[in-house]
Amino acid sequence: MQTDYQIAGETIIARKRELAEAACAWQYERQPGVWEPYGEIGRQRAIEDAEYHLTFLAEALSAQHLPLFTQYVAWAKGLFTGLGLPDDALQMGLECQMDVLRTKLPSELSGPANEYNAAAIAHLSEYPNTPLPFVDETHSLGPLTKRYLDALLRGERHEANKLIIEAARSGVAIREIYEQVFERSQKEVGRLWQTNQLTVAQEHYCTASTQLIMSQFYPQLFATPRNGRRLVAACVSGELHEIGARMVTDFFELDGWDTYYLGANSPTHTIVQAVVDRKADVLAVSSTMTFHLRQVREIIAAVRASPSARSVKILVGGYPFSVVTGLWTEIGADGSGISASGAVDVGNQLAGSKH
Repeated sequence: MQTDYQIAGETIIARKRELAEAACAWQYERQPGVWEPYGEIGRQRAIEDAEYHLTFLAEALSAQHLPLFTQYVAWAKGLFTGLGLPDDALQMGLECQMDVLRTKLPSELSGPANEYNAAAIAHLSEYPNTPLPFVDETHSLGPLTKRYLDALLRGERHEANKLIIEAARSGVAIREIYEQVFERSQKEVGRLWQTNQLTVAQEHYCTASTQLIMSQFYPQLFATPRNGRRLVAACVSGELHEIGARMVTDFFELDGWDTYYLGANSPTHTIVQAVVDRKADVLAVSSTMTFHLRQVREIIAAVRASPSARSVKILVGGYPFSVVTGLWTEIGADGSGISASGAVDVGNQLAGSKH
């Protein structure tokens, strides 16, 4: 039986555009003169922002985990600061959202939703205007990570590649290069975009370059002695952030698994079929965006409903699962890995328990 929190989440998703437009209209009325200079394009973007607020709120309500929403609001604060929006823009937007929900939804649904809104507003002042950098120069590989990222930001992919080749030749392990250089630099790219210090084009260039540079390690990955285990890995339908899942898959390959990586935006039926065709021991499902959790649930349900696939062990990962410990159990998975190496450890445990 669904709770009022879950029903509220579904209702908000179903009426998201209507609620977002109303919240935006109220904010424009309450802050006359602040938003008009942004014109009609600015208004449409404000509505899109309101839709994002509501989407993350709805997913947090559906999962019944407040941190999924408060962590999004913390991220949004950094985004709004980077865009140079008024200091009170985010709080005012959330307050208007509360009023709209109170007006348009029955109290048994607006109550849970506004409980989450109020909690986010109460902690808003605690969230930093600018998130801390992900590159730690005190770490032994910190200077390399900074030089690598700086080269990519200058558009010098070949220089970045040269740095990685030299590090590998000097004895730095592939796993360390992945986790300390590739992963941290990618997170920093995301932070720079969030704070308006990077264009979308630069973000895409850095990601594409890192994927290309990663590929030079594949001969070593494939040369690892095989252990007889099979992995199918995929990002859920609609999920375009795929480099993290690719890194996890590479770690499994390095551990001796035979892997079958489907990439970004994988339809549910193709994932189920791949599990069957490859006779997978483990299915790894990645969701970076919180609002794709419902797709993770759909994949798990589809796998469990398939007589030919239901025995596979399901490993989930991505940002939401690092925010809420134990979320994987609630959506029906068999395990979760917070890091690439951690995912391999869990995968080996799951495969061992299967046989």
